[in-house]
Amino acid sequence: MCTSDDRLCEAGGVRVRAAIALLAVATTVAAGCTDTPPHATGPSASPTVTTTTPTATPAGADSPATPAPSSTPSWRVGARALPLRPDGYGEMLPTPPELVERSLPTEDLLPPPRDGRYAATVDPVPAEVLRRSTWQPDCPVAAGDLRYLTMSFWGFDGRAHTGEMLVNASAAEAVTGIFGRLFAARFPLEEMRVTRADELDAAPTGDGNNTTAFVCRPIRGKSNWSAHAHGLAIDVNPFCNPYRSGDVVLPELASAYLDRSRVRPGMLLAGGPAVSAFRSAGWTWGGTWSDPVDTMHFSATGQ
Repeated sequence: MCTSDDRLCEAGGVRVRAAIALLAVATTVAAGCTDTPPHATGPSASPTVTTTTPTATPAGADSPATPAPSSTPSWRVGARALPLRPDGYGEMLPTPPELVERSLPTEDLLPPPRDGRYAATVDPVPAEVLRRSTWQPDCPVAAGDLRYLTMSFWGFDGRAHTGEMLVNASAAEAVTGIFGRLFAARFPLEEMRVTRADELDAAPTGDGNNTTAFVCRPIRGKSNWSAHAHGLAIDVNPFCNPYRSGDVVLPELASAYLDRSRVRPGMLLAGGPAVSAFRSAGWTWGGTWSDPVDTMHFSATGQ
């Protein structure tokens, strides 16, 4: 899970940084014994890969995007820091009424698709994007082994948008295909952008809903790297699909979405087009786990 906007970083960025530093030291000792709009120019490599597919009729159990009235958003994401618990998480508070049926508009950071068709690009990571991402030399994946994707998606506002994502190069083709299927099904996403480095240290606000992949961090509560740190995991609409373990719910304000029988747009459901798209590509869904139940999480590694 990623950023102060979602559960990757809401848990206290300082502890994440400390865990990364400890892991880097351990790796060094072992060796001695034996993410502005990001169309910046990046390192030269293979040409951009672009794919397009036509839109299709919504299908499956996941709720499709429906147009929302144009108005000022009723909730400003990230505006209110939560009180901290001793474990570094924010206080788990009831879901605000404005977010119980969450349907916030998407802010365009990249030009939206013009023709109503899905489009995706795959490129080496531009230097500017790498600088604002969470990547650092101690991360378990080299910068050259990551790819910068742009992909079309439908927002909760019923409009088509363009998002960005960093993934492992080995997964780039599969990921663009998965999100092509989500676009064809009109499965709504609120936001899709690269997690910034400063978000690792931000105070938790418990209200993020960013769909993202690469975040250089350890597994929660452990010292080994997460699948996100390899660019091989994706969190989808974290607020609509919260993480739960014991009394911890992340994002911290998302408890209204623990009731999976009350179906709302953006929720991941067994048998729905989003879960089916990931599973058909061989990815594991954390929504089938027993503890934690990580409903937002898909992984190419099973972790």
